[in-house]
Amino acid sequence: MPEIRRFIRLVATLLAITVVAACATLPEPAPMPPTRAVVASERTDLGRIALAARPEVELTGFRLLPAGDDALATRLELVRRAEVSLDVQYYQIVDDATGRSFLRALRDAALRGVRVRLLIDDLYTAGEDELLLGLAATPNLELRLFNPFPAGRGGFASRFAASLFDFDRVNRRMHNKLFVADGAIAVVGGRNIGDAYFKQSRGDNFVDLDVAVVGALVPRLGVLFDRYWNSEFVRPIGTVVRHDASPVELAHRFDRATDPATRPPAPDDAPGDGRFVDELCSGRLDLIWAVAEAWADDPGRVVGRQVSYGGVPLLDVESVRYNVRERMRRARSEVTLVSPYLIPGREGLEAIDEVRGRGVRLALVTNSLASTDEPLVYGAYRRHRPDLLRHGVDIWEVSATRTTQSVRLGLLGSRTGRLHSKLAVFDREAFFIGSMNLDPRSDAHNTEIGVFVDSRPLAAEVMRLIDTLKQQGSYHVRLAADGHGIEWVDGKGDTQRVLTSDPDADAWTRFKVDLLSPLIPESLL
Repeated sequence: MPEIRRFIRLVATLLAITVVAACATLPEPAPMPPTRAVVASERTDLGRIALAARPEVELTGFRLLPAGDDALATRLELVRRAEVSLDVQYYQIVDDATGRSFLRALRDAALRGVRVRLLIDDLYTAGEDELLLGLAATPNLELRLFNPFPAGRGGFASRFAASLFDFDRVNRRMHNKLFVADGAIAVVGGRNIGDAYFKQSRGDNFVDLDVAVVGALVPRLGVLFDRYWNSEFVRPIGTVVRHDASPVELAHRFDRATDPATRPPAPDDAPGDGRFVDELCSGRLDLIWAVAEAWADDPGRVVGRQVSYGGVPLLDVESVRYNVRERMRRARSEVTLVSPYLIPGREGLEAIDEVRGRGVRLALVTNSLASTDEPLVYGAYRRHRPDLLRHGVDIWEVSATRTTQSVRLGLLGSRTGRLHSKLAVFDREAFFIGSMNLDPRSDAHNTEIGVFVDSRPLAAEVMRLIDTLKQQGSYHVRLAADGHGIEWVDGKGDTQRVLTSDPDADAWTRFKVDLLSPLIPESLL
């Protein structure tokens, strides 16, 4: 009978997964001589531009890159101009037009003699092994995977099933985003590499922010990259993935797969103000210079390693989360936090209580249920929302539709606008930008990177972007008159609307969140 045959297949599949999971282990790390980031030099065009722009040795120059097309064009222009090295570290490089254009540009740079070190977290590479092996067959280009899955590589679910008895390890991921060209110019921020992160998607697009970095901080970013690249938790892709085709054939397949003639038009010439690219072409950069610092979590977080002294756990003062919270604690008047995924957790709530207890104003900007791509995370956040509002926290939730109607937010034509920026502004005098969300995953499971900049002019620029997002693309959230219900306020004055249920969200989405959210512990989100 069909039911019996289906049951037998299910049992056989579960047994096979159990056997594979029991046998799936990573190969022992082979000895790899450590390599180091280069420093800016007059011998390269980018080095000359960066060094000529630098007013003082201890200062770092910044340019905000809020427009997705310009952020993409900046990366591609830096790849084209690189002469010595490209150090590239990302959580996700999507297999779409933007991702393939970016990978092909890296391949072309390596072919002209640039040393390319590409480090990708292995979580979202399912189904891309052949493409990545073809790229790794390029001379001068080395591709390493962070915390790789040893088996079940064809699909997302099969990877976790094959690592069932190693779940604690594979559940910990490298969430960092960092790009450094010739040791001279870096790009840091919240964006992964893919259509939706650069306003290239015909469907959903993200509101995000990067910053171009020149000067004193760039060598520090190179050191942080090296810490991951040379760590015991990475493997060259060829030691994890096997393929029947030769490296030459794989390289040919990569060339065909990324050929602009065989895929949608590449977005590298997308319109935008292009100011930073134009300045690179002219050789003169117009930057805001400031004192800054950069931090990244220890790669050892992948095995739950903690900072300790004599076996006693210590505060990890080099972690991103520690430094964000310390900046919050030192704030005198106001803090604004922007995070697409917001679950405060116990320590986060304690930090918020401490800040509010000193009379510091606190504003939070996050996704609404309709704009989030992680509804279960939203379900956990909304449990904390009434208490946050009662503590006087000012909350804004991004609208999935209003963001697509705003000319200044630049998502016209998108089906949905989603928040992806990770920002904090302290007293309008300093700001943080990086990869860290305000949720348990960033707090305990993922590694993160972030930059802290002490500059009133730059903090003012970031606040203008946040204010635009609040006024043109978000709902202001407040407690209802009864002190229990939630209201979403849209607009001001005569045009103001007050909504009493999650705006733009359909009934099915609400039902799923209501049903599933209570079943999943916050610590797993």
